[in-house]
Amino acid sequence: MRIAIATEDGQVSAHFGHCPCFALVDIEDGAVTGRTSVESPEHAPGRIPRFLKDHNVEVIIAGGMGHKAMELFDSLGIRQIVGVTGQVDTVIEGCLDGTLAGGESLCTHGPEGGHHDGARHRHDGGPHQGGSQ
Repeated sequence: MRIAIATEDGQVSAHFGHCPCFALVDIEDGAVTGRTSVESPEHAPGRIPRFLKDHNVEVIIAGGMGHKAMELFDSLGIRQIVGVTGQVDTVIEGCLDGTLAGGESLCTHGPEGGHHDGARHRHDGGPHQGGSQ
């Protein structure tokens, strides 16, 4: 299985669409078999989900993402785990030992639907609402 972790300065990025890179981690039989970092493409609607699909990603882990992005990932067969924070290495350990838990998306939206700093809110719907189901 290949997971992508939205990464910024060694930490899980609060929003996958604005992270500078993704840690791509291959996991087989409970062990990391490969790990690389790829620079994120420029943020544009639908670009990053397709980019990650082209890199054979099956699961995306991030602090947050918007509802439209979640729908795009769903349509591509990529599971999302949001509400994740902390060091990337710790997140990988959680994937390996089954303790990684998602939560509420850290993504926030302003009145026009853009992303802004502010209070957390939920993106309701589906299995992408956290957990490592």
